[in-house]
Amino acid sequence: MKKKMFSVIVSAAMAASMVCALPAMADTVKIGVYEPASGDNGAGGKQETLGMQYANSIRPTVEIGGVTYDVELDIVDNESNNDKAVSAASKLVTDGVSVVLGSYGSGVSIAGGQTFQDAGIPTIGVTCTNPQVTLAYPVYYRICFLDNFQGAVLANYAAENYENKVAYVLTKQGDDYSAGLGYYFTQAYEALGGEVVTGAFPEGNSDFTSYLTSAKNAGASVIFAPTSIEAAQLIIEQSAAQGIGLPLLAGDTWDSNMVLAAAQGKDVDIMITTFYQEGGNAEFDEGVKAFINGDSTNLANNGGNDMVAAVTAMGFDAYNVALAAMQAAGSIAPADILAALPELVVEDAVSGKIQFDENGDAVRNSAFVKTANTETGTWDFVAETSISE
Repeated sequence: MKKKMFSVIVSAAMAASMVCALPAMADTVKIGVYEPASGDNGAGGKQETLGMQYANSIRPTVEIGGVTYDVELDIVDNESNNDKAVSAASKLVTDGVSVVLGSYGSGVSIAGGQTFQDAGIPTIGVTCTNPQVTLAYPVYYRICFLDNFQGAVLANYAAENYENKVAYVLTKQGDDYSAGLGYYFTQAYEALGGEVVTGAFPEGNSDFTSYLTSAKNAGASVIFAPTSIEAAQLIIEQSAAQGIGLPLLAGDTWDSNMVLAAAQGKDVDIMITTFYQEGGNAEFDEGVKAFINGDSTNLANNGGNDMVAAVTAMGFDAYNVALAAMQAAGSIAPADILAALPELVVEDAVSGKIQFDENGDAVRNSAFVKTANTETGTWDFVAETSISE
């Protein structure tokens, strides 16, 4: 309801400035890619962007109202930084994109949200899981599950699998994703009768030994660490080096071949929740692996091998949702695309059917649970799980 009302307002407000919002060439439509290619979340941002680039490689055009448009990806680096994210968002507005995809990282998504809202540009969140992204900015839609759901799934897993009901929750200060998911896990775990001990590390921290020791001394049976890939690698290495011996629990950001590389050959137990499991769609997996292996830059951006990251599948789906929204709108004008999104349904997405609720959030009720196989350096599927409302 909220989204539809906003769409009508935007349509009226944008009428006078529509010419500025459209791409410069009549036969080209620009899709903004608002992702980190550097900073703490650069590794994940590159993998998410790979999904969009692969989708663009197999669907480089879109037909709208009898006109075939070339689809151009306008890629900016928000640098995993909330301050610099605003400049990146502003560049996409100036470039005249019709729709924006991104970002990996809820903090930068929230940081750029006001810029996209002021411009009336529809923005499709890919893996930004903090509820505030869509609640704060009506132009934002998203195709992933939310942290209140993911946190509850993880809390249920912890409560069911570890006898000592004490969890150590380690988050990054000032990080909306980390703090948000830590909060939702804590809320759900305590409701299940568990006890939570918390720690929070500052920006730039690379030594986690004191936090890991605190978890051990607190009598925790599990460490829940919703952090970036960069921090995850250090936590894994230092946990193994110290012989902490506590299972490591994490959300979607740890779903990375770089996390697996850090864990391989070490005595660590890692379990995560995520959006997609390799093997879920054979045609997609085969195609994206060929795309990754066919270009040295793509291979480097995927961490050096062709393992399919869940965020890559989500990036692929987000691109196709954008094209579907343009076709439903019969237009490449941002206001028209925004007006079409509330009723949009994409049945054949790689990650499952995509449609939106009244807040612009994906209607998702399940997550993939998997564990790191430290011998083979792969993710082992555990379950596709959901929780009761």
